[in-house]
Amino acid sequence: MFALSIKHVLAAVGLSAALATSAAAHHGWSWAEADQIELRGTIEKISMGGPHPTLDVATADDGVWRVELGNPRQTERSGFVEGVAKPGDQVVALGNRSQDPKEKRMKAVRITIDEKRYDIYPDRIRTN
Repeated sequence: MFALSIKHVLAAVGLSAALATSAAAHHGWSWAEADQIELRGTIEKISMGGPHPTLDVATADDGVWRVELGNPRQTERSGFVEGVAKPGDQVVALGNRSQDPKEKRMKAVRITIDEKRYDIYPDRIRTN
């Protein structure tokens, strides 16, 4: 019985470490470029669920991009809550694109809809 308990503890520790590593990789900024870009387009889809709310944004020249926002509470604190935007709305996203040039994905620091700004990561906003 003692050996079984140790096996369970070791399995739990291994699972916790794997989940923590996965969460750190997902929630960090290491996958994103340092320079910020501005992405303009039309919202095709909005997901307000965790781990991060997302927008699928159709651009005129570069297809559909996945725009990740902050965690749900952080996104809500910016004022970007369910109902402030809908598919078909024009959006400007300021953020850091994926380091993988084949991936149309960005981590937004600011979203602008109908001239209303939602600063998701105010401390990370770099404007000229």
